Amino acid sequence: MVHSVEMLFDPDTEAAIRSCWDDLTEAGVRSQAAHTAPSNRPHVTLVVAESMDESVHDALRPLLRRLPLRCTVGAPMLFGRRDFTLVRLIVPSAELLSLHSEVLDACLPHMPNGPLPHSDPGQWTPHVTLARRVPAEQLQAALTVTGLGRDLSATIVRIRHWDGNAKREYAL
Repeated sequence: MVHSVEMLFDPDTEAAIRSCWDDLTEAGVRSQAAHTAPSNRPHVTLVVAESMDESVHDALRPLLRRLPLRCTVGAPMLFGRRDFTLVRLIVPSAELLSLHSEVLDACLPHMPNGPLPHSDPGQWTPHVTLARRVPAEQLQAALTVTGLGRDLSATIVRIRHWDGNAKREYAL
């Protein structure tokens, strides 16, 4: 498993994204709504690593002053080649890219093996996941769900550390 540092949305944005999850489910696409763990919520992953020690919390706390952060949930995108991950782009503003860089710098001393490559500046694609393992034959149904084509004004209000090994979240 992995560790990650993630940004969480305000209640209105979270509700709007959860509504997209529900709309996908109604269209017959298995969305993130199927994951009922209390820690499953819409989020934007900033940094991913094989391991990250808990001392990262103290390093990240000063960055909370950067919140709230306004952003735009933009176009739908697909990751993958056979089964796809359906996401919505978080439009990469200068402020968002700067925060990403600061979070990565704060995390580096707490990740013995460094970040996974897709976390690096220039490789990172800010997004919120809507559905994983979508088969090609469901893409049309998924991409025609009402609301996926409209930008959503959003606010990021929290940062958390997710320990995938222990299945535990640490709200900062």
